[in-house]
Amino acid sequence: MRKILLTLTTIAITLVVVASFAGITPTYLVNAPAMLTGMGAKLGCSGHYVTGLSQQQSFKDLQSYSPVLKLVDLEFDDATRRVNADLWGLGSATAQYRPGLGCTLSIGSTEALNQLAGTLSDTEEKRFNPEVWPKGDAVPAVRPELQSQLDELLSQDNQQGLQTRALLVVQDGQLLAESYAPGFDQHSRLLGWSMAKSVTSLMMGHLEMTGELDFDQQPVFEEWADDERRNIHWRDLMHMSSGLNFPEVYEPGAGATDMLFTVHRGSDLPLEAELIHPPGDVFEYSSGTTNLMSRKLFEATGGKAESNLKYLQKNLVEPLGLRDFVFEPDPSGIFVGSSYLYASARDWARIGQLMLNRGELNGYRLVSEEWVHRALQPNQSDNTRSYGYQFWLNRGDDSPRWKDLPADSFAALGNRKQVVMVIPSKNAVIVRLGWTSERYPTSKNMSEILSWMDSDRLSVRN
Repeated sequence: MRKILLTLTTIAITLVVVASFAGITPTYLVNAPAMLTGMGAKLGCSGHYVTGLSQQQSFKDLQSYSPVLKLVDLEFDDATRRVNADLWGLGSATAQYRPGLGCTLSIGSTEALNQLAGTLSDTEEKRFNPEVWPKGDAVPAVRPELQSQLDELLSQDNQQGLQTRALLVVQDGQLLAESYAPGFDQHSRLLGWSMAKSVTSLMMGHLEMTGELDFDQQPVFEEWADDERRNIHWRDLMHMSSGLNFPEVYEPGAGATDMLFTVHRGSDLPLEAELIHPPGDVFEYSSGTTNLMSRKLFEATGGKAESNLKYLQKNLVEPLGLRDFVFEPDPSGIFVGSSYLYASARDWARIGQLMLNRGELNGYRLVSEEWVHRALQPNQSDNTRSYGYQFWLNRGDDSPRWKDLPADSFAALGNRKQVVMVIPSKNAVIVRLGWTSERYPTSKNMSEILSWMDSDRLSVRN
């Protein structure tokens, strides 16, 4: 036994030494099992039970982030709609699917979510709404030639391994064409990743418009009242220039990954972050910043999972006619506003059309025109100005973000090349959803689609 223990100790020490030479710290190794299993359980659960992917495809999508994730053992229990993840017994995690709420990791007490889920039901079976998009499901304005071109582009993308799953085109308020990869359709709820930030920003704008949020309130959080963080303005949070030390680093033990995959209430971590830059001076992309907004939304709407969901349904989902829309909460009941929003291409297009309409859709005003104007202005940071209120801009810096697109273009963007592109000068919205780990030619492809739209519009008028 002594020899066995000595051998195991030697192996462990050797692994640590080898890992250190490879740039992998002991902290990384200690935290890896929790992060990997949390990530595996959460994304595996949502991919299968929210999007409707097969278990195999859900696991394959997961592995695209790191080959190490192939080592995680995922167990799908369709009876309970629960996913368990295990890494050689070194770490484990469980995620639970709940109707209307999606999947949430089982960390700490989730009783509030369990009780809320008991009042909800799955919405897989929906009646066809005969009203024309964006109010309903009818799309009578489909243009055959544009549809054919969009189908061909999606096919070419996937022949190149780009895994485009949905392409959709809107112009002059009409849905003109939509194309889907095999296994996906107009009701497929696809993960927007950081496009959720733009929706969270809109909800903050709604709170401001209705007087439920004082945009000039300082300190933004009472926890910041007694230190320099009291000088942070809501504008700084919206612009990702808060000055907080909460970088977008995705590795075991980092704040961003712990926030998404290992803790009960993710917003606690950025709330506790220290100030390292004067507010407004330095742009630093941070999902933690957005989850602070989600926390404020939670507090402003009653501080309960039930009131939070009801507010979202009443003020966003129902009036905008969002048909296939799931915003997932963390285990405490606060929406993960930075990342976990699943919606169909048609629903994502509704968000884009709302911004194109200066804050209104289906006769309902979500945010004021003045708020939209502010949201689309470059920030005043010293390094990256092409970012408004959680929307990326094509202007503000020395060179455009998308060189092939008009200067007034702006977008909600998400990991794996999710895009809701809005082009006011063309009165157009283009949605691209997929699972692309490599570079996707957003500027080139969007420009090509625009050229088809212009040609199609000309031929229709003639």
